[in-house]
Amino acid sequence: MKEPVLEEMENAGGYGNGFHGIDGKDDFDPSAPPPFKIAEIRAAIPKHCWVKNPWMSLSYALRDVFAVIALVAAAIYFDSWIFFPLYWAAQGTMFWAIFVLGHDCGHGSFSDNPELNNLVGHVLHSAILVPYHGWRISHRTHHQNHGNVENDESWVPLTEKLYKSLGYSTRLLRFTVPFPLFAYPFYLWSRSPGKQGSHFNPYSKLFSPNERKDVITSTLCWSVMAALLICLSYAISPIQMLKLYGVPHLIFVMWLDLVTYLHHHGYEQKLPWYRGKEWSYLRGGLTTVDRDYGMFNNIHHDIGTHVIHHLFPQIPHYHLVEATKAAKPVLGKYYREPKRSGPFPIHLIKNLVRSIAEDHYVNDNGDIVYYQTDPELYKSSLSKSD
Repeated sequence: MKEPVLEEMENAGGYGNGFHGIDGKDDFDPSAPPPFKIAEIRAAIPKHCWVKNPWMSLSYALRDVFAVIALVAAAIYFDSWIFFPLYWAAQGTMFWAIFVLGHDCGHGSFSDNPELNNLVGHVLHSAILVPYHGWRISHRTHHQNHGNVENDESWVPLTEKLYKSLGYSTRLLRFTVPFPLFAYPFYLWSRSPGKQGSHFNPYSKLFSPNERKDVITSTLCWSVMAALLICLSYAISPIQMLKLYGVPHLIFVMWLDLVTYLHHHGYEQKLPWYRGKEWSYLRGGLTTVDRDYGMFNNIHHDIGTHVIHHLFPQIPHYHLVEATKAAKPVLGKYYREPKRSGPFPIHLIKNLVRSIAEDHYVNDNGDIVYYQTDPELYKSSLSKSD
């Protein structure tokens, strides 16, 4: 009788999908417990990388807000359909950059002052229609349970039973590009399939009773921003608001779904997900993937340098690159060097499309599982279109 892990690996597409190391050899098992402890990684990172400079963090926030305001001013001044596509791409990217800084506030890596973190976080996230505390709390759950099939919160694998319980149209939308890139607003309202709750509801299962006041505050801030956008739509016309805010917000959502998905999916070889006694904070974090976004690395605050961020979310974004470089000798093959990008990270489109087409569900049982493919999903789509 085969060992469960080996059987799971064969079901996932053969040994080559799971046991290839970064140098292409078959002798590295990414699911094996690492020969180092998280304390060793921590010790390798220079002490100054842990220092949070609120003035530096605020300078990044002011830089991004200034860029947003300047782009709006330019769009109003030029008011041309030739200029607007450039504006949409640039402004959507800046909305994403603002989200990342609000994300840092939620982690407490923006500063050591909780009041400052919450103030800046609310301003930045509310401006792009994200409920700051509601999302902060669920994202904390994601970090505390990364790589855990049952308890993770972000892009969690569907079990085979749950996958097969979904309607055909739901499955097809979830696993056909570009539809998954528009998932974030739906996730905020109702979470992922198989999970209940809303980021806006203080009585959601996402939150404990002592967090309800925070969630109410964030929902009110979100509502004020939504009301402001509606008022502006009446003042300057809905079409103008769609051009200035609506389309950039859609680009921002696409950035968010693309980046967060590729942090945990789409590596060249399949990576494990864990349950039960096999899961640990360290093993789950080591399934995270770093990505190179070319010219966007600095714009979106090195969020692609994600492995060390997942293990140590307290490290400010402006120290992540240095911290990662220091930690790599300890991580060894458990660190997967990102493929270098040109100015635009076009190479990542292939990773995204392949992963969404192949990574559909994991087994209902087993403490170490890998994504499997439903071979009938797209065949059914083709037969229905004929």
